[in-house]
Amino acid sequence: MKYIPTTSTSAAHYFAIEEYIMRTPTFKDEYFMFWRTNPTLMIGRFQNTLEEINSEFATKNNLEIVRRNSGGGTIYTDLEGWQFSFITHKDGRGFEDFTKPVIDALRELGIETTLSGRNDLLANGKKFSGNARYIYKNRLLHHGSMLYNTSIDNMVKALQVGEEKLISKSIKSVRERVTNLKPLMPNIIDSEDFGKSLTEIVGKGMPQISLTEKDIIEIEKIEKEKFNTWDWNYGKSPAFKYSNGKRFKGGFFRIDINVDKGLITECRINGDFFANGNIDTLCKALKNTPYKKDDIRKVLEQNNADDLIHDIEQ
Repeated sequence: MKYIPTTSTSAAHYFAIEEYIMRTPTFKDEYFMFWRTNPTLMIGRFQNTLEEINSEFATKNNLEIVRRNSGGGTIYTDLEGWQFSFITHKDGRGFEDFTKPVIDALRELGIETTLSGRNDLLANGKKFSGNARYIYKNRLLHHGSMLYNTSIDNMVKALQVGEEKLISKSIKSVRERVTNLKPLMPNIIDSEDFGKSLTEIVGKGMPQISLTEKDIIEIEKIEKEKFNTWDWNYGKSPAFKYSNGKRFKGGFFRIDINVDKGLITECRINGDFFANGNIDTLCKALKNTPYKKDDIRKVLEQNNADDLIHDIEQ
């Protein structure tokens, strides 16, 4: 096993490193990385991004949204948490083989933890880590997250929860089920020092390697052309339907839309409102529009939706 030191705080960059190493034949050994990110929502490979995240909160707070190659659920990460990656040969090793080095390292730092179920790590009976994996030919990627001093409030608000009352209840519920590691440390240290300590323990005896300039160019290409694209992060989402209705001064308005690969494929509007024009024109205009607030609002403005439907607000 070899250790790859890194300094980026972009999840897209690390996912690109993982993919590059797994797919590049010259990387024949096994590798370990320990890294952290800016506030980010990491979407599971087979999830519907738009159904998983609170888009308004994510946009307002400049969250990075990136789909990873591995399956599992959406997670929130920030600079107060950590991620670890093992890139190895596909040889039958299971989740426990890759979480054991982390468990042993945390024990050395004074925290007792256990593997629970298929892919969760617990401390004091509460979850602080989720793990996922991805296989490409004869290579296996195992990566996991670690809550150290992550904002639980932002974690809940960033995911698709709903009304403020529900968010409040969800924050309380999550606090009862998950834990940060910092309060459990015998000697409290900041997140950066925790990362250094855990890296030293897990990476003890591992030779350190540096990525070449050529490697970095190829990694940045993958990052730009895949992990930083709308098509990968949104367009790969499974098809879904969205329906919503509300009563306005001008009457009841309901919209039903079908979304596939992140684009609106069908739109139906009904209700007891009064129209000042052809509603079908608006539905046709929305077709093939990305299912994103700004894009939809732009189409509504271009088609004078305020005037088209009597006494209704966007």
